[in-house]
Amino acid sequence: MKRGEIFLARPDPVEDTEIGKTRPVVIVSDDLRNQLLQTLVVCPLTSQLRPQWRSRLRVRCVGKDADVAVDQIRVLSRARLIRRIGQLGPPAAAALRRLISEMYGDG
Repeated sequence: MKRGEIFLARPDPVEDTEIGKTRPVVIVSDDLRNQLLQTLVVCPLTSQLRPQWRSRLRVRCVGKDADVAVDQIRVLSRARLIRRIGQLGPPAAAALRRLISEMYGDG
């Protein structure tokens, strides 16, 4: 399980406005932590496209447009991941790292 890979995952149970149901997630935690820990930091993907939201990044996932919901970043157990379904390309992976830094970095 590596940064940038997209997995189908079961994030439920969730509460309130958290994104739930089985859905794609992209791994954003670094590869060393992914090897050592039983948890992964992920961002869910959604088909609810919100181009005006600065907290979303448009990508293609299994042939469809989706938004990476950086505003819904969370930690999941490896056991919640079902199977690998794709990988972000280098430009999308770089854009996702920049967006995460803008939202959660010191800047």
